[in-house]
Amino acid sequence: MWSNGAAMNHTDWDSVIRQALDELPPELRRHIANVAIVVEEQADRATLALAGVDDPLDLFGLYHGIPLTERTHDYGLVPPDKISIYRRPILHACKTAAEIRACIKQTVRHEIAHYFGIDDERLDELGVE
Repeated sequence: MWSNGAAMNHTDWDSVIRQALDELPPELRRHIANVAIVVEEQADRATLALAGVDDPLDLFGLYHGIPLTERTHDYGLVPPDKISIYRRPILHACKTAAEIRACIKQTVRHEIAHYFGIDDERLDELGVE
């Protein structure tokens, strides 16, 4: 339980992340490989600097890896890409369990877009939060 009164355990978070992935179009899902999605409390200072973010409560997620569009023929034998979903910022921004679920799903979709090589500028052009 936190200050806004909503409660979700780690299993709930994993379930919402799975739902977000299951809701992606099948033609996208089948191209997702070698990427781990993890829930972390919040980004550390090095990650915040990398993302160009000052306040850790402003970063809900981050894609760490080489987007599909930037991979060359010699891409291989690399550790999995990682998508971090940051729990504390999401909890801070949301008032209800429904808002938390929606924010988790939106963050997963946003970071998956980066995996596919879509940057924030293009997401803005497309009207995707």
